[in-house]
Amino acid sequence: MLEININEIKEYVEKILPNKRMKHTEGVRETALKLAKEYGCDEKKVEIAALLHDVGKYLHRDVLVDIIKFEDENKRRILQAEPQVYHGFGSAYLAERDLGITDTEILNAIKYHTTGRERMSLLDKIIYIADYIEPNRCFEGVEEIRGIAFKNIDESVLKAMNNTIKYIVDNNGIIDYDTILARNYFLMDWGE
Repeated sequence: MLEININEIKEYVEKILPNKRMKHTEGVRETALKLAKEYGCDEKKVEIAALLHDVGKYLHRDVLVDIIKFEDENKRRILQAEPQVYHGFGSAYLAERDLGITDTEILNAIKYHTTGRERMSLLDKIIYIADYIEPNRCFEGVEEIRGIAFKNIDESVLKAMNNTIKYIVDNNGIIDYDTILARNYFLMDWGE
């Protein structure tokens, strides 16, 4: 079990995030904890990842570039066009640097909450989908995915990825490779 004080994390997050983003973060936390109970995931890890998932949201592009400088060239190129895709990397960096969080599972859930990744852990899926369906989100299709999330988390993540990819394509945006790999993995894994 992790020896991390949730109240210290909340105070840290409240200092960094504006009220509107804090409201979103609380919605993600609430949703993620419900999903953790449903699927038997470590609730403390879920709560930590949910609280910290967006602390890097407002980092400057140059800071994000520096944080992901050791990632592959494709991420660095996408970062130039779509910097907010990688705020999860900034959030994981701040969680480790400022709070001493070293649990790889928590850091990965934070890091990949916007893109997903191949072979997502249960914690990854919970943070990804909680961020997508939290109660303050209001867009076409969110209610359907909210209904699916508590019945079949894999199906809900795949559907959310499909919706996200369609949105990005419709808006002529750049799709991160991890999202493509994650989506394909879900489809191939189900086919086995």
